[in-house]
Amino acid sequence: MSGFQFVIKDAKGARSEGVLKAATLDEAIDKLTKEGATIISVKSTGEGAFKGKLSLFDKVMLSIYKLRTGVGLKILVFFTRQLATMFSAGLTIEKSLTNLAKEERSKKFKKVLEKLSTDIKKGFSLSEAMEQHPGVFNPLYVSLVKAGEISGTLHTVLDELAEYLEKIEDIRRKVWSALAYPIFILCFLAIVVWGLFYFIIPMFAGVYESFNAELPGPTLVAIAVSNFIVNNVFFAFMIVLSAVMAFFLFYLSDKGRYLVDKFILKFPVLGTLMNNSIMSKFSRTFSILMSSGVPIMDTLELVENVVQNAVVESAVRKARIMVREGYSVAGAFKKTGVFPPTLLQLIATGEETGDMDKLLAKAAQFFEKLVDSVIDRLTSLIEPILIIIMAVFVGSVIITIYLPIFKLGLAISSGMK
Repeated sequence: MSGFQFVIKDAKGARSEGVLKAATLDEAIDKLTKEGATIISVKSTGEGAFKGKLSLFDKVMLSIYKLRTGVGLKILVFFTRQLATMFSAGLTIEKSLTNLAKEERSKKFKKVLEKLSTDIKKGFSLSEAMEQHPGVFNPLYVSLVKAGEISGTLHTVLDELAEYLEKIEDIRRKVWSALAYPIFILCFLAIVVWGLFYFIIPMFAGVYESFNAELPGPTLVAIAVSNFIVNNVFFAFMIVLSAVMAFFLFYLSDKGRYLVDKFILKFPVLGTLMNNSIMSKFSRTFSILMSSGVPIMDTLELVENVVQNAVVESAVRKARIMVREGYSVAGAFKKTGVFPPTLLQLIATGEETGDMDKLLAKAAQFFEKLVDSVIDRLTSLIEPILIIIMAVFVGSVIITIYLPIFKLGLAISSGMK
């Protein structure tokens, strides 16, 4: 006898879930049907959203694979919305995919759609076909489609999924629009500083050398760095590239990612923006999974791998263990000390009333408004802050260059002796 995790609704529409023993999946479905329940989902307890832990090499290869095969979120949003519309209009999934493949402009995604259509013709379900493309369809996407197939509400799930992806894309766009300007300025600052060391400092170094005068320590350091950059351009580039690769590998490690993500959350203003964005995504994901009938343990496992922040992932993982041991969802999240009181209160109320999915959707809207508020505040602060940063960096280099000129008389007299 195997264990089967189920999510059902009774005659009054109340949602409940649990585990029952049966020899096969069909037998488990028969038992639930005889009880008069409406089945939302049934799956073996041996199945999970994720299996095992990836090594560092696996993470690197997965990142490369996703970079090579992945498509933009906008493309996925548009595809999901069109698929939902076509399927709701009465077209079969196979026909819908064939039509979408003909009109798709992205060559990479066109191949994916053609492969999906081929796999469905072979007898695969839509979720099974999508599982073959992890760079395009993440586990959350596949799990929601699978829940819709089992419950017979695929058209509804696709509509909800399209709306969910649109919300996530909107939040991501707002966050990146807020970060685009400072990233551009910092890159421009790096180019300016490099130009000073590569072109300007060597000119002054030649002038100072002709005086044969003793130079201040900071100026000597600046000239030494400049000489290294000028004489070792390729080597300097390789050092920068190696540093970037080292940081990338460090971030892929569990400890490195946790430390970097923790630092980001603690960073003034930016940390608040990222935290509100994560909580919005967490709430929105939790809500759509619950409303689609995904079991609570699978929901927590999927949410853990969707929030994309190691600190929050660790908190969800701890909460999932506590829920398995008998804690309430709100109680488990509270013990982690990561989630804000507003969200915890809404989860607790949702557990009591049975409307957790609706209250989590409200929580997502609340955090989305906070994101807008922080972005407005960040926009007003970022310009003067960046001006100060540029003034400090460029000013320091210029002062270092001109430091000997402040003692020009002494330098000339020393050179004439």
